[in-house]
Amino acid sequence: MVLIIGPSLMMGRFAKLLRVFNARSLHSDSIRNGFRGTVAWTPLIRLNKLSEATGCNIMVKAEFLNPSASVKDRAALYLIKDAEEKGLLEPGGTVVEGTAGNTGIGLAHMCLASGYKCVIYMPDTQSQEKIDMLRVLGADVRPVPAVAYDNPNNYNHQAKRYAESLDNAIWTNQFDNTANRRAHFETTGPEIWQQTEGTVDAITFSTGTGGTLAGSGMFLKTKNPGVKVIIADPPGSVLYEYFKSGKLERTGDDSITEGIGQGRVTENMKGAFEKGIIDDAVHVPDRDSVEMVFYLLHEEGFFVGASSGLNVAAAVQVANHLGPGHTITTCLCDTGQRYYARLFNREWLQEKGLLEAIPEKYRHALQ
Repeated sequence: MVLIIGPSLMMGRFAKLLRVFNARSLHSDSIRNGFRGTVAWTPLIRLNKLSEATGCNIMVKAEFLNPSASVKDRAALYLIKDAEEKGLLEPGGTVVEGTAGNTGIGLAHMCLASGYKCVIYMPDTQSQEKIDMLRVLGADVRPVPAVAYDNPNNYNHQAKRYAESLDNAIWTNQFDNTANRRAHFETTGPEIWQQTEGTVDAITFSTGTGGTLAGSGMFLKTKNPGVKVIIADPPGSVLYEYFKSGKLERTGDDSITEGIGQGRVTENMKGAFEKGIIDDAVHVPDRDSVEMVFYLLHEEGFFVGASSGLNVAAAVQVANHLGPGHTITTCLCDTGQRYYARLFNREWLQEKGLLEAIPEKYRHALQ
């Protein structure tokens, strides 16, 4: 990861943003209505050192401050809300999903708060800690063999079949259910627009389902068609090459990042491509993502996971491309606590060939 030092930020524009940060909360209600009411309206934070280094405003939505500590709470809320609005889910019903990560945790919390049962199918390659956490949250967790998406026994297909076998049950289908995208069209996008007072020049997010990038981008384009919407893609994903050449070809080997990168174009992303919402894509190697994780921890004070590191590394790429004086927004997806045993483990990093990506001055904190 290379930082290009630019001139000082234009004081007038920065002062305007500071007025927003110091203003009263954008959420009009001082009291939130239950667990569901705590989702969204997260703070927008300026990363001071990276902003000074690039000459741009590098802004991050603090998604780890959602109630179950990740950006996926937004999708979890809207996947359930959409089913309720359509009459597909009645009180006491069952919510079923195939997920290996934060969406399952968000759904489990949401089901507890809403009076639903929660069933999670997940690959049996996932950590026992993740399984145990979901079970503590009341979910019926069903680990199944990890097989490709085109295999009928893929965990997503098993989740779909199980939901169809029950009365009063839904398969939330986070990848292709555009209620996921709607969550970000109705919350994340408007929040970014209001919190930057319309000064945002570009957004960049990594994509798993694609809901965050597509939904936020679609909203922001309605406010200012000039806002750049940029895919941040890890190794092993096809979306960077798909944007650049139209080919579904992977760029590099598999990534250590969890829950992001894609081998196909989901329905959530398909709409963004068809409507011309996507302006560019950047490829972020694992070394850059890991380096940024430790930079954010030791220089900015944020304990986050690899997907957050990738997002911010992508924002720096975008800033260096656009030049000084621009405002680039991304998000810190979740906390580093969920990856503590791996991402912050010296032996694991060495095994993955990533220890050298971390500057020596930061390595003292590795376990």
